[in-house]
Amino acid sequence: MSEQNTQPQSTEAELIAVRTEKLEKLRELGIDPFGAKFDVTITPGELKANFEDGKQVTIAGRLLAIRDMGKSVFASIGDVHGRIQIYLNKKGLNETEWAAWKLMDMGDWIGVDGETFTTGKGEPSVNVSKLTVLSKALRPMPDKWHGVSDRETKYRKRHLDLMSNQQSAELFVKRSQMIAEIRSFLHDRGFLEVETPMLHDVAGGAAARPFETHHNALDMPLTMRIAPELHLKRLLVGGFTKIFELNRNFRNEGISRRHNPEFTMLEAYWAFSDFEQMADLVEEMTCHLAEKFCGGLKIEHKNDEGEVVRTINLERPWKRAPYHDLIKEVAGDDWFDLTEEQHRTKCKELGVEISDNMEDYEITQQVFEKLVEEHSFDPCFVTHVSKELIPLAKLNPENPEVIDVYELIINGQEISPGYSELNDPILQKQRFEEQAGGETQNIDHDFVETMESGMPPAGGIGIGIDRLIMMLTGAPTIRDVVLFPQLKKK
Repeated sequence: MSEQNTQPQSTEAELIAVRTEKLEKLRELGIDPFGAKFDVTITPGELKANFEDGKQVTIAGRLLAIRDMGKSVFASIGDVHGRIQIYLNKKGLNETEWAAWKLMDMGDWIGVDGETFTTGKGEPSVNVSKLTVLSKALRPMPDKWHGVSDRETKYRKRHLDLMSNQQSAELFVKRSQMIAEIRSFLHDRGFLEVETPMLHDVAGGAAARPFETHHNALDMPLTMRIAPELHLKRLLVGGFTKIFELNRNFRNEGISRRHNPEFTMLEAYWAFSDFEQMADLVEEMTCHLAEKFCGGLKIEHKNDEGEVVRTINLERPWKRAPYHDLIKEVAGDDWFDLTEEQHRTKCKELGVEISDNMEDYEITQQVFEKLVEEHSFDPCFVTHVSKELIPLAKLNPENPEVIDVYELIINGQEISPGYSELNDPILQKQRFEEQAGGETQNIDHDFVETMESGMPPAGGIGIGIDRLIMMLTGAPTIRDVVLFPQLKKK
């Protein structure tokens, strides 16, 4: 009996009991309900994409739909890459295989041998001549029409989301392909991929609160890395001239639709280049990804009802604008002539919330984030920010109050910072001391010493891969592009 014929009001426990009984019946037939090695010739998705009638194939997949007509059945099997229809007939299988089929339910994994054909309605299909049970699922699949619609369940039980929501499966396949393409893009331009430590004795490379731990054998405190920057720059000193790392960072800070405590970051360094050359690289790479995976440079973002709420235009060249000019556009031409107290008064007029302990440059940054960044959707390289914000970049030779950097804003959030990297060890030490506020234990003295051996001038970038994929796929929250986002324990 197919599970589809059980009473709609059956509880999950009752359905599990029915499936467990079927499992035992499979064993009575001499069939292992959890299968073994099974050699496939093609996947369901590949078969459908390159379909030809009259081919002998061996495929495997999860049962995703069953239309049982008694002595013959149409069903669909597949995985995250796609699905295909299969046709089973009592006459086409031996007695044991047909008995096994009658014990199958949606969610089970099966393997089939058969010949391809096209139905009268034009549907690519496989006429099954042999059935192999690969895994009996004891729990029922989510509702076949609605899948997993509850967001909390999607994030906590991603396996259910992937097996029932084709859009989610396609998004995560696309994420994997995009990351592979990023690697290929950089390899083709002479960059070498490297790996640096995730456990640090000094948290550096960014201003963020780290996760703290303790190494028992060494009896010393360590932190999970907040950025790989300082180790990658050590490699520049060592003689690597074009390098990148694509891996996880960890920051013990807030969770929001744009923030997850662990996230994927690309950092790359190119000796003898600068922030403008790195901006060109990021612009080219992002457009390459959009054209290859998104069908062009116009990216539609839709709401839950499928209505387009925003179209992001990635057509080149992208806008480049100085930080100070953008601030003046939203806060007045006289902003940088005002005192800190006047800035605070102006923020009240502008509706920008600030705290009492903010420094003056932090107040300006708050104005930028709330009135510029959150309202910028098409790409904009924001250049030459205040020197206090980033201690690892070169001062601009024409205006030492700003630094030679960009912050790439797309879709209302920062996607990528890029620097002309500071390579003066004396000035670097001074910047670290200013940032540490007298707490010298938070300064990476070993890094400063490394720089004293000679670090070449270089351009560097960071790209938040999760945010980049959010922008390219139209996902509304970072949890939709991270397979297992961090959630509060129930």
